[in-house]
Amino acid sequence: MMAFIIAGRELRSLFLSPMAWAILAVVCGICAWFFLAYLDFFLQIQPRLAAVPGGPGAADIVVAPLFSTAATVLLLVVPLLTMRLISEERRAQTLPLLLSAPLSMTEIVLGKFLGVLGFVLVMLLLIAAMPLSLLAGGTLDLGLWAAGVLGLLLLLASFCSIGLYLSTLTAQPVVAAVSTFGLLLLLWILNLASAGADDKGLLDYLSLMSHFQPLLRGIFSSTDIAYYLLLIGTFLVLSIRRLDADRLQH
Repeated sequence: MMAFIIAGRELRSLFLSPMAWAILAVVCGICAWFFLAYLDFFLQIQPRLAAVPGGPGAADIVVAPLFSTAATVLLLVVPLLTMRLISEERRAQTLPLLLSAPLSMTEIVLGKFLGVLGFVLVMLLLIAAMPLSLLAGGTLDLGLWAAGVLGLLLLLASFCSIGLYLSTLTAQPVVAAVSTFGLLLLLWILNLASAGADDKGLLDYLSLMSHFQPLLRGIFSSTDIAYYLLLIGTFLVLSIRRLDADRLQH
């Protein structure tokens, strides 16, 4: 219960921040522009696609690229949202007060995580609603759309958990943001570096992109879901252990 109270506090503080509103506007504006660009491209080639039996539809040409673009944009944005979660408390020297409160480290970490994830979910809902507008004048593969939304949700939750952990390691929000972006980018392109590697299978499995792309194609695999859940759980546990160490020091 206390985790949800902390999450509500974090969510309110984000919506009271001008930077958060600016991020929300910029992300939605960029994604809307790309959505219209992909839709225009689809309308241009639709006559040719109609002559191809079993050819790609709007979901393949508009929805999947839109979600892929949104993932890339949010890779840049999420570190800006997570950088202050714990590092700001440490820099303002309010972390000892938080640690001395009658709260478990699990409640604190889950509250911080759910708070920033709630804000990210607002962006996800706005982005996911764009392709649904196509239903007003045509059809849409809702299965592929749902798989893409699920993949984007798990990906963003992974971003938030990694950003939260790196925010526990420093008192400088900027350092937390840069290190979060660096780690996310490494995990994002890890499969590209596995082309000539001997342990190609391991690098592919560790790559965020390798598990996100199948969901964009509508392929639901328990391996991909388990990967994201393990990644999220691992970094949340690391965050809890880091705060436990800080509590012992104080």
